[in-house]
Amino acid sequence: MIRTVATTPFEGQKPGTSGLRKKVQVFQQPHYVENFVQALFDSLAEFEGETLVIGGDGRFYNREAIQIVIKMAAAAGFGRVLVGKGGILSTPAASCVIRKHEAFGGIILSASHNMGGPHGDFGIKYNIGNGGPAPEPVTDAIFERSKTISEYRISDAPDVDLDTLGLTRVEDMVVDVVDPVEDYAELMGTLFDFDAIRDLFATGFTMRFDAMSAVTGPYATAILEETLGAAPGTVVHGEPLPDFGGHHPDPNLVHAKDLYDLLMSDHAPDLGAASDGDGDRNMIIGRGLYLTPSDSLALIAANAHLAPGYKDGIKGIARSMPTSGAADRVAAKLGITCYETPTGWKFFGNLLDAGLATVCGEESFGTGSNHVREKDGLWAVLMWLNILAVRRQSLADIVSAHWAEYGRNFYTRHDYEEVDAAAADGLVGELRRRLDGLPGTVINGLTVEKADDFAYHDPVDGSVTTRQGVRIFFTDGSRIVYRLSGTGTAGATLRVYIERFEPDAGRHGIDTQEVLADLIEIARSLPDIPGRTGRTAPSVIT
Repeated sequence: MIRTVATTPFEGQKPGTSGLRKKVQVFQQPHYVENFVQALFDSLAEFEGETLVIGGDGRFYNREAIQIVIKMAAAAGFGRVLVGKGGILSTPAASCVIRKHEAFGGIILSASHNMGGPHGDFGIKYNIGNGGPAPEPVTDAIFERSKTISEYRISDAPDVDLDTLGLTRVEDMVVDVVDPVEDYAELMGTLFDFDAIRDLFATGFTMRFDAMSAVTGPYATAILEETLGAAPGTVVHGEPLPDFGGHHPDPNLVHAKDLYDLLMSDHAPDLGAASDGDGDRNMIIGRGLYLTPSDSLALIAANAHLAPGYKDGIKGIARSMPTSGAADRVAAKLGITCYETPTGWKFFGNLLDAGLATVCGEESFGTGSNHVREKDGLWAVLMWLNILAVRRQSLADIVSAHWAEYGRNFYTRHDYEEVDAAAADGLVGELRRRLDGLPGTVINGLTVEKADDFAYHDPVDGSVTTRQGVRIFFTDGSRIVYRLSGTGTAGATLRVYIERFEPDAGRHGIDTQEVLADLIEIARSLPDIPGRTGRTAPSVIT
């Protein structure tokens, strides 16, 4: 029986760059999930009898939310739901399943790299039929509907058994509980030279993959250990846990420090890698060398032809604006375009669908290609294994050779997390007011060449996205970017990106923070970060 339930709107159900994210306790409020899902369905059209994909990263409240979504999908008129066994489906795998099965769209239950557990974060994101995150017109419509909603529709059927593969029904809708790894693993096998990677592991090549007690554990175990022959135990923290084992599932130098320390030690394996809560981010570390996401994107673009799925070359590169210019230099040499977009994977979708870009990346540990419409952590790891298997050099040697050929973009990101939102808004607002007066000024010995607030003009649909980050360019080619992140659930996160190009190979081995010291001081003092936020140092440096 389908029930119609009266409700009233909740404030603040506005999806950000990656869906709606709030604390678990917010989502646990009666009607909260139902209101948002109904607002989502009310914003869509012509899905009667269509297929919907549902899954999540296994975090706390994942199973409960999935049961609600399934019952509401049945009430809304969907004909079929594909849901990952155990409620598990990584974000890139969800995109893969949507595309392979030509689904109408998908709902992903995740807060990505944010903390889990009963006091952690939760999220709901809608992906459209191309497998990518819903564009802004869709998320704007959802938000507008959430402000006026007065009722929702839901089946009162029993909960679906999520732990048994196979078919069942909720009302007239078929529910198919599927293996969450199968379709994704099959796709990876078409892109990469699995035989070459098996041969690499057979030579004694060693690796550690830290799944951070999050969703990529089952995927990495199945592909790396069971298919490619990596030694048992290569994957650590491989079981998805509702609280991610009490750890922060964000693969960076702070939250994956144990992995970093191992790769810098005398007992280092040949390669270290990690992924995040929902499987769309990655970290790559070689023996004695941490590879920044910006450099990883550039090197993947330069070497993609070594993988079977990209043997004919790439058509273009897309990077988020805060990502370093390293990929631009590769694009110039290849004679292709490097597109600069706002942060948020949804901005890559048009470029990928139009065939303008093949490889995409964000400095926030996200890399991917046209195989799906999400960034893909394990894909990046497999790409690196393919490169290493073909070139038979260490990661450090490959990176050093790349820098010698292209020059090095020294790059760092300083995050000030959970800053008072009003203070953060005031800081960025004051920078915007000063933009016209900055060119020509000398700060700490460096001259400002130009300053702007980044706006993106989509080359495919002509849409314009404004106010995407304040950029300060200096006459020596350096730059500083200030941007407020949309992925947190408490306060505001101020991200400051600092970059300098160095063509001299003799200087490529200098510590990044040392090379950028003068720019770091400018980045701190120009907007008076300590005075406006009370923070004397960043929360995280990457």
